[in-house]
Amino acid sequence: MFTEKVMPRFSETDALGHINNTVLPVWFEAARVPIFKFFTPDLNPHNWKLIIAKVEVSFVGELFYAHEVTINTSIEQIGNSSFVIRQEAWQQDKCCAIGKTVMVRYDFASKTKQTLSADEKAALTQHLVAAS
Repeated sequence: MFTEKVMPRFSETDALGHINNTVLPVWFEAARVPIFKFFTPDLNPHNWKLIIAKVEVSFVGELFYAHEVTINTSIEQIGNSSFVIRQEAWQQDKCCAIGKTVMVRYDFASKTKQTLSADEKAALTQHLVAAS
């Protein structure tokens, strides 16, 4: 599992004083960088090997300004050419949001999915957690 700390900015709040629902996908994407590096170690977009097939965020609690948020990132499922990333946003010892992102190994030149390599699967497997 990877862990990233985020300090909410005032500009990320909404009229109700909560962190806006549009912010979580941005935080989750930033916290996926260690996984991106399994596929493109230098993060060069010209050598990118992944696309997003699905993004889902479940809001299970409130997030507020001025309190640090911890994003935990793990792998929930590994397929032949795709995998599911599970992310949780925690604030003040409470899970406030759960994200799931389906990533696909992709060849941009041929515009087709590709089978995950043995090395890629091994790297992902090190962060595999039970689905919930």
